[in-house]
Amino acid sequence: MNLKEEKIKILKKIKETKTQEELEKVWKETLKEIKKLTQKLKKIPLKKRKKIGKEINELKEKLEKEYLLKKGILKEKKEEKEEFFDITIPAKKIEIGSLHPITLVKNKVEEIFQSLGFEVVLGPEIEDEWHNFDALNIPPEHPARDVLSLGKTFYLENEKLMRSHTSSVQIRYMEKHNPPLKIVAPGKVFRKDAIDATHEIEFWQLEGLMVDKEISVSNFKAIMEEFLRKFFEKEMKMRLRPSYFPFTEPSFEVDISCLICNGKGCQTCKDTGWIESGGAGMVHPQVLRNCKIDPREWQGFAFGMGLTRLAMLKYKIPDIRYFNSGDLRFLKQF
Repeated sequence: MNLKEEKIKILKKIKETKTQEELEKVWKETLKEIKKLTQKLKKIPLKKRKKIGKEINELKEKLEKEYLLKKGILKEKKEEKEEFFDITIPAKKIEIGSLHPITLVKNKVEEIFQSLGFEVVLGPEIEDEWHNFDALNIPPEHPARDVLSLGKTFYLENEKLMRSHTSSVQIRYMEKHNPPLKIVAPGKVFRKDAIDATHEIEFWQLEGLMVDKEISVSNFKAIMEEFLRKFFEKEMKMRLRPSYFPFTEPSFEVDISCLICNGKGCQTCKDTGWIESGGAGMVHPQVLRNCKIDPREWQGFAFGMGLTRLAMLKYKIPDIRYFNSGDLRFLKQF
């Protein structure tokens, strides 16, 4: 029984192991060998048995110490390998969100009007008939108020409705504030339209109001031209066409030169060179009276435009349905 040779042979095996699995295999074989050596002690005379038994125990302790040392080294190497980070590898692109195109347009429009001295005000999306219709001089027989299928208003319980424009915000503001007034009211509106490339039942609108003692259409025209120049970041042609709205008198449609053909005529503008961008007019005297404002002393203009429409024009989006689609292929472009 040559314990010295056994020791050298086993130590060599332990030191040569490359993985924890190999080490465990060698240690398992080592324990078997030590067990065999212990069993051979029975055949050795008693005088020599004590001495050799002591040497076997010392051998076992020495080998166990080497085993634990090697185990710790292999564990550290494994952890270092797992935690290794190669700084030369290109970083993974972090996916981040972006603002919705409607939000981008809304923020830009608010910023421009605030720079022109307007205050941004908000109001409820669930309205009553007074603020949505009556106070705006819209008569009961108006088609928009038809509660049957022909009407475009979403009526709710308890004589409430989903607002069909943000003009109701103007009424609420005039009821609580005295002139002079200079506000814009952005927000979501709802109408029972057949959904197609240019119509949605839910879209964004912005309406403006300016009331003072010497306000005229020329004031509106100057402000609107400045807004269009800043929003589209270039000089824009604008024209006013006579129209009719129950809450303004006189009333007119606001057209801008076609952004696709630059006013030359194309399919988008139906070869007219113009695109309708909104409606406006001088506030009807009855609307002022409904808000306890004397029309003999104060006058002003009101206007409305679709934020969704502006987004379509600015970014050349052909279909309004893209905005509510949730399609990332569309949203990631902004």
